[in-house]
Formats: sequence, C-alpha cells, structure tokens
Amino acid sequence: MTLEIQYKIKNNPNYQRFLRQNSQWYKYLNRNPANFKSFEAQVKEAYSLRLSDRISSTIKTLEILENVMSSLK
Repeated sequence: MTLEIQYKIKNNPNYQRFLRQNSQWYKYLNRNPANFKSFEAQVKEAYSLRLSDRISSTIKTLEILENVMSSLK
C-alpha cells in the first residue's frame, strides 16, 4: 500500500472503521492502489455518505417535522 493511501486512511475514521470490518480490502489495496476509488465508493455506500443519501435523510427529516406540525394544529 502506498504511503499516500495509508495517510488518507489514517486521517479518515470512516476508512479505518470500514477496513477493520472488511479486512479483505487490505489485500486489494496492497495489490493495486488503483482500487482506492472503489474502496471510497464502498465506504460511502456502507455509511450512507453519498449526496443522495444526505438528501433523502433531509427529506425524511422535513417530512417528520411536517407531520409533527400538522398534528399540533
């Protein structure tokens, strides 16, 4: 694994946690550093860090607030 990838993993707690839970990624990243993009995508998918996940979470929160406000009327 290159030093650059090690640095990125060390500075991101989500990457560290994902690697501990999915240790096969150590092998993939050691053999081919180009797999880091796939690794990032897997982390974002696993922890719902994609933009679409954030938008859907915001929409759900707004719907809950709307339901609470309508029940208070």
